[in-house]
Amino acid sequence: MNILVIGSGGREHALVWKLAKSDKVKKIYCAPGNAGIAELAECAPIAATDIEALARFAKGKKIDLTVVGPESSLVAGIVDLFESKGLAVFGPNREAARLEGSKVFAKKFLAKHGIPTAAFAAFTAAEAAREYVMNNPRPLVIKADGLAAGKGVFVCASQEEALAAIEQIMVEKAFGKAGKEIVIEECLSGEEASFLAFTDGETVLPLPTSQDHKAIYDGDRGPNTGGMGAYSPAPLVTEELTKKIMDSVMLPTVRGLRQEGITYRGV
Repeated sequence: MNILVIGSGGREHALVWKLAKSDKVKKIYCAPGNAGIAELAECAPIAATDIEALARFAKGKKIDLTVVGPESSLVAGIVDLFESKGLAVFGPNREAARLEGSKVFAKKFLAKHGIPTAAFAAFTAAEAAREYVMNNPRPLVIKADGLAAGKGVFVCASQEEALAAIEQIMVEKAFGKAGKEIVIEECLSGEEASFLAFTDGETVLPLPTSQDHKAIYDGDRGPNTGGMGAYSPAPLVTEELTKKIMDSVMLPTVRGLRQEGITYRGV
């Protein structure tokens, strides 16, 4: 098989590294890739969101399967475009990718389907968001609605920090269009774990757990990044907790999407 991997980060490097070990894989391309990926795959200088150019490349190179890494490509509709051209591609379509591409959509979806999530409010106006912060003095988490490369989340211990986050996202527009709307959540304390699963829109197959470390400094101090490192499995996630996550989060999410006429295929 000829494989195309979309993206240029550590995630895509890991995907290429693993795919290269398969006897079924003849040739791997990566767009745009990076210097490390170039040791394992042929890199093509095409932006991950230039989906029309990527489709032409896939057709021209007779790609048998495209694996999409970045959320930005999925939100741009790469799966919809590839499927319309008869190209096999792994990842959710544009409508399903809203679960990742819009935090407001995701939170409202979770609330609607009774899936556990922190209490929240959504805002399109900075003044209303400020008023909410002033009336809710507890620690809050403030998130830009759209994709912000893992940097659009602020854990605010004080009102001052929360107001500064609103200013940065909605007034200074530090994250561009991603910050047109924000979510303000209650701050949940505790250890974080990542729980990923493959799904075809019906069956859910869990993967090994992991723990991701985003804050730039030791002790989880400093602003969030796209990721300072991760390890797997996460000791926090026991067999009992795995069952709880599957029964209360994963399976209800896939069922809820299906009820809304959305088939989610991917991770």
